[in-house]
Amino acid sequence: MTPRTHHCSAIRTEHVGQTVTLAGWVNNYRDHGGVRFIDLRDREGLTQIVFHPEAKDAHAAAQKLRHEDVVCVTGKVVVREGGKNPKLATGEVEVDAVALEVLADAKTPPFTPDDAHKVGEETRLRYRYIDMRRPRQLEILKTRHRVTKAMRDYYDAQGFYEIETPFLCRSTPEGARDFLVPSRQQPGEFYALPQSPQIFKQICMVGGIEKYFQIVRCFRDEDPRADRQAEFTQLDMEMSFVSQEDVLRINEGMIRKVWKDVAGIEIPDPIPHMTYDEAMERFGSDRPDLRFGMELVDVSGIVGKTDFKVFTGALEAGGCVKAIRVPGGASLTRKQTDALTEFAKQFGAGGLPITKVEGGGCATGIGKFIEGVAGELVAALGAEDGDLICFGVDAKKETVHRVLGELRVRLAHDLGLIEPGQWAWVWIVDFPMVEWDEAAGRWKSLHHPFTAPTAADLDKLDSTDKAAIASIKSDAYDLVVNGSELGGGSIRIHRQDVQSKVFKLLGIDEQEAKAKFGFLLDALSYGAPPHGGIAFGLDRIVMHLCDTTNIRDVIAFPKTQVGADLMTQAPSEVDPAQLQELHLRTVLPQKAAPVG
Repeated sequence: MTPRTHHCSAIRTEHVGQTVTLAGWVNNYRDHGGVRFIDLRDREGLTQIVFHPEAKDAHAAAQKLRHEDVVCVTGKVVVREGGKNPKLATGEVEVDAVALEVLADAKTPPFTPDDAHKVGEETRLRYRYIDMRRPRQLEILKTRHRVTKAMRDYYDAQGFYEIETPFLCRSTPEGARDFLVPSRQQPGEFYALPQSPQIFKQICMVGGIEKYFQIVRCFRDEDPRADRQAEFTQLDMEMSFVSQEDVLRINEGMIRKVWKDVAGIEIPDPIPHMTYDEAMERFGSDRPDLRFGMELVDVSGIVGKTDFKVFTGALEAGGCVKAIRVPGGASLTRKQTDALTEFAKQFGAGGLPITKVEGGGCATGIGKFIEGVAGELVAALGAEDGDLICFGVDAKKETVHRVLGELRVRLAHDLGLIEPGQWAWVWIVDFPMVEWDEAAGRWKSLHHPFTAPTAADLDKLDSTDKAAIASIKSDAYDLVVNGSELGGGSIRIHRQDVQSKVFKLLGIDEQEAKAKFGFLLDALSYGAPPHGGIAFGLDRIVMHLCDTTNIRDVIAFPKTQVGADLMTQAPSEVDPAQLQELHLRTVLPQKAAPVG
């Protein structure tokens, strides 16, 4: 192959008269009066190549070219004869070919990069190597590279060491299922792939590393979603001798650099803080989208004056009634509001009381039941004619928050209430440390069991009062942008006695704690510095920067919704001899007998 002199995107009018050599894939081809044209594509862009009959060998070879053939072309840069193509960066010039080398023939592809949008995602994933050739997909992977480089450069400049932690670990299931790896050398025993390097990075702090970071693969055996995969990547970091503010300040700097370097976007300095309690009360979510209003307003005191049993019954049961004002929502049809009711039921609502604002009062829906307080209600919400009022009502405030929190986001998208180009950043702080799990009948960590309680609530770990335990705040924090959690972390427990108390509170007895986390407890007993850190979802960061809602777009080789790799056909059966070496056998679930 003749050495390439330029990428296909680099040719400009200043190169006119120069001889260049380009290499890439045939994007398309066409003939005009015996003159052959091809658009040659590499990862950087396109250049038009023209083959005149005078260059006999090159012209003859060009007649045989088809989509996705790989070629090397040498020729002279000339002004484009057919006039400028404004759609191409190289649209003012073309290369008059004098030599053509076919490096690889291509079979007729199932789709071309230009036509990828016309085929289903499964086809694109099956032929991922063709899908990758799309300019959009290449740009996403380039952005991902730029993000990770900016992260590494930033943490290096701040004195962090990049340290790799193990992939073959002990199984300590907390939350999602572990992926298990059988051990050949220890029959009947298993490794687990890490859901997070959490314990290892804490041990790095005990080991005196002081500043650690890693861009690391993590694994959770859970059902993939549009923004989640069983195999994902996170930016993980930890620091010693720090407070919460130190961790937030350092990581704001990293996020600020990434958004500036990659997207040219300035981020507020500092990013504002909001407590968990305020976020739930105002927005019904601990990852509030602040790009629009529709805040939750507690109207319990107003609607409690009515005889409407849906409201009064919930209030008598110790619940609450909250409402959101939907600007312009009165335009929604009955069919659309019925769909909202079904949507609300997914999150625990028994129904969705609504009313429209007309003439300063409430009409339609439940308007007749709240007629006596309509003016007061409209005033409390700042509602105007043409608005829709949606109510959340339940004996549990958590349900009201969940329903209205999800509803406000859906309505904002459905009604186009979010102006494009906005970035609304916020740190959510002061999370509850634990929450009661009704099904299990015990307390569970809101983040993970290594999160430290705030110093003010440390003594409550010894309490037996349920309300006191529920009120324990943790030194945890999440970074949220546009209603999406980019990362979460906390100040960790660095004292063995405190960690043991937290395990006990979570129903993990001394024997279980030793079996699962003995190495961590031992490490803490040998002098652990105060430390804290955070993990950011790399895939989610790239999703935001590339303006996509599908995590599979930003991963080079993603899995499907059921965890399959369509290109390699994984997972797959293995040779029985491999199972025998591992002392394993498969027992498949029996199919249900046909009815009748």
